[in-house]
Order: sequence, then C-alpha cells, then structure tokens
Amino acid sequence: MLPALLLVAGAFYDYFTPAEFSAAPLFTAAPLVAAPLYSRRGTILTGVACVLVVLLLHSRLGILLHIDAFTELVTVTTVVALAVLINALVRRGDEQLASQRAIAEAAQRAVLPDPPERIGTFTIAARYEAAQRDASIGGDLYAVQDSPYGVRLVVGDVRGKGMGAVAAVAVVIGAFREAAEQEATLEAVARRLDRALAREGSRREGLDAFEGFTTAVLAELPHGDGVVRIVNRGHPPPMLLCPDGTVRPLPARDPALPLGMGELGAWPDRAEQTRFPGGATLLLYTDGLCEARDRHGEFYDPAASLEGRVFPDPAGLIATLAQEVHRHTGDGTTDDMAMLAVRRHAR
Repeated sequence: MLPALLLVAGAFYDYFTPAEFSAAPLFTAAPLVAAPLYSRRGTILTGVACVLVVLLLHSRLGILLHIDAFTELVTVTTVVALAVLINALVRRGDEQLASQRAIAEAAQRAVLPDPPERIGTFTIAARYEAAQRDASIGGDLYAVQDSPYGVRLVVGDVRGKGMGAVAAVAVVIGAFREAAEQEATLEAVARRLDRALAREGSRREGLDAFEGFTTAVLAELPHGDGVVRIVNRGHPPPMLLCPDGTVRPLPARDPALPLGMGELGAWPDRAEQTRFPGGATLLLYTDGLCEARDRHGEFYDPAASLEGRVFPDPAGLIATLAQEVHRHTGDGTTDDMAMLAVRRHAR
C-alpha cells in the first residue's frame, strides 16, 4: 500500500499548500517504491497515476504552464521511466534466482534424496538444513541403504564449504551406497569410504582439491535382530530414545579418526553393538544440532531436551528438534544441520 499512500499524500500536499511548494519528492517516490514490489503492469499503472495526478492538480490550480510545474512534471515522468526499467531488472534478477534455486533443489534431491519412509520393521525420517539462508545443500550428508546385511545408515559432516564440500558429499554417498550392498561388515564399509575419499583427493589438484576430512557415523540394523551396530569416525555420538522417554547416548568406546585422515595413522575399526528394542528410536545427527549456540554462547543439548519425552514418529522427533534449535539460536544458526531418525517397530 505504500506507493498508493505516497500518491495520496502528494496530492493532498500539492492541493493544500501554496503553489511554490512542490510534492515532487512524494510523486517520484511512489513509482520507485513500486518498482521492486509490483509487477511491470503495477509499476506502469502507478507511474501513470502519478503523472495524471500531477497534471490534474496543476490544471486545477491554474499553474499548468508555469516553469516550475513543467519541471515537476518532467521530473516525475523521468523517474517513472526509470522505475519501469528498475522493475524489469528486478524481475530478471528474480527469474535468475528462481532458476538457481531450482537447480540447487535438483542437486539436493540428486545428492541427498529423501530416504524411504519404511523399510521392513523400520520407520525412517531425515532432515537437512543449510546454515546459509536460501541454500539447499552444503557439507552435511545422510544416506540409507537396505542391504542383505540389514539397513545401513550414514550421517557425516565434510570439513569445508562450497562446491568442494558438495563434491566430497557426493563421493561419500556414492561410495557408501555401493559398499553397503557389497561389504559383509560395517567396518569394511568404513574402509571403503576412506579409500574413496583418498582416491578422489589424489585425483584433484590445486583449488579443486578436497580441503580435509569427513566425520561420520555408520550404523547397521539387522532385520531379524533387535540390535544396532555402530562405527564412529570422529562424529557426535548417536542417541537411542527408548519407548519410556529415556535417552541413551551411544559414545564410541574405541574412537577412530575421521574419514580421509588415514595418512596420520591406522586404527582398526570396531563396530560396537547395543540393543535396539521395539519402539525405540535411533537418532543420528551432525554438530549443527549439538553445537547450536544461543546469544549467550550456550550450546543446545539435545539429550537433555529429549529426556522424558515421547514422540509419535521419527518425523515428529526431527521436526521438533529443528524448531527448538531455531528457537534456541534465534534463527541465527551458523552451521549446517542434518538429522536421521529410525524407529524399530515390534513385530
């Protein structure tokens, strides 16, 4: 409504003040405000309305042929023409931005497709939020793969930003999907991911090279057994949410180096097994969740927040966590956040 209000204010000002006073600033502001907000047609109509109001006022006041009135009319007409040009540039920029967003969303769906909602006795939900506003993808990752050995999961965080991090995400997920189908153990899957990152890193040179490492946690959920096996490569520990509301963090007893740091030493992976009863939910996440800070610098503590609470499904759990993180940070998150939740149903 601002362009219309400026137009009305200008008309009242010109009509009720002496002739030597001019409302040109108001009449020129109206189309300029309309340019980024309205369509091309709306901007043109606003400009035409301003010119017509100026002509009508000058005619009614009997100053149509005065030099000052003519100068005001030329000024308003020139600004209207500029407003139409600005509107065209803004529309073009909006179209380019929409195209870029569509490409980013397609890239996200290709690299991070939504996992199936149900595999056997497991219900699955995932969520990814980039820290950069309007971004669709970044350096965090998740993937779910059904295999002859059970449902296998990975959640990870690539060091670095930009397209280099996205490229590393694509390498890790591609290698994980292949290895999850072929390797008999979760430890062997982790070693395949290590080799894939090392191979890709040696292939790239200069600015295109990978910047560093990837923290990751891998999990295996056998179809017939109420257990979960976990290999943690320097990543925040998963949490097991029991049906009674109890929260059990699952830290690694034998920590290992992140993926891509094999040149620093070799530590054998050891999958750690724990019970995963029916009705329980396994939550895997990146540090964008547990390191989210409020304005006082306090970290968000997901374990403390979830203790004693029961959620109807994994989707409700991660939606609640995302809302609480945004509330905790005042919508000022500085890191990407990925969450993957799996609930085992009793047969």
